[in-house]
Amino acid sequence: MKVALYQARTGIDPAANAGELARRVKEAAAGGAAMLFTPEMSGLLDRDRERAARHLRSEAEDPVLAAVREAAAAAGIWVHLGSLALLAERGDKLVNRGFVIDESGGIQARYDKIHLFDVDLPTGESWRESAAYRGGDRAVAVDTPLGTLGLSICYDLRFAELYSALSNYGATVLSIPAAFTVPTGEAHWHVLMRARAIEAGAFVVAAAQVGQHEDGRATYGHSLVVDPWGEVLLDMGGEEPGLGFAELDPKTVEEVRSRLPAIWHRRPIPPPDHIRQ
Repeated sequence: MKVALYQARTGIDPAANAGELARRVKEAAAGGAAMLFTPEMSGLLDRDRERAARHLRSEAEDPVLAAVREAAAAAGIWVHLGSLALLAERGDKLVNRGFVIDESGGIQARYDKIHLFDVDLPTGESWRESAAYRGGDRAVAVDTPLGTLGLSICYDLRFAELYSALSNYGATVLSIPAAFTVPTGEAHWHVLMRARAIEAGAFVVAAAQVGQHEDGRATYGHSLVVDPWGEVLLDMGGEEPGLGFAELDPKTVEEVRSRLPAIWHRRPIPPPDHIRQ
C-alpha cells in the first residue's frame, strides 16, 4: 500500500500553510497514496510567541484543520495531520495535537504530544515547550487502511516505552511527525527511527520539517519511512520541501515478527534490586 509524506517548510502564515497542505493532499491522492503524512506543526511554525498568538485557535475554529479535512474529503484520501498548535479546551496553555482524518474528512483520532521538549543544547539553543504547552496523558492507536497506526510526535521518539505500548496494543505502523533541530537530527534522527522500527517490528513513517524557516529556526528534514527490519525505504534528504512516496507491505510485519518475535517476549520488569556497598 502506498503512502505519501509531505516534507514541509512551514511558515508564519497559517493561510498560506493551509493552502499548501491542501495542494499536497490533492497531489498525494493523484499519486495513488492511500494516506498522506504531514509533519509536526504543519499549520504554523513561529517561535515568536506574541506574533504566533494572533493566529492560535481552538480545534473547532482552526482554519488549517478545516482546510485539510475539506481537501481529504475532496480527494478521497486519509491524512495524518502530524500536529497543530491549538488552544487547549481547559486552562491557559496550548496543545500540540495530531489528527487522523479519513477519506470523508472525518476525524478518526486525536493525539496530544506527551513528552515536551525542554532542553539546552550545546549550540546555545534553548527550548522550553512546557512553558506554552500542556502535555498529553494517553497513547493513541487507530485503525486505518494501512493497519493499526500508533501516534506520536517528535520528542516522543526518545521514549521507547511509548512505542512498546503501541505495538503491544496492535500497532503495525508508527507515525512520528517532527520538527527536529539540526544538531539533534544529525546526531540521533536516523538511529532512533531505525531503533523504534526494529524494537516494535513495525513500519515507521516520519514526515519532517526541513530547512531555514521564516521565524529563523532551522530544521533537519530527512523525512523517513523505515521497515520493520530497520531498512530505510525512503529518505527525503535535508535540503528541500516536497512530496515523497513509499510502499508498505503489511506482510513484512508478519514476516519480521515471526522471524524475530521479540515483541512477544516482553515481560514486565520489577524495580531492580539496589545492592549497596
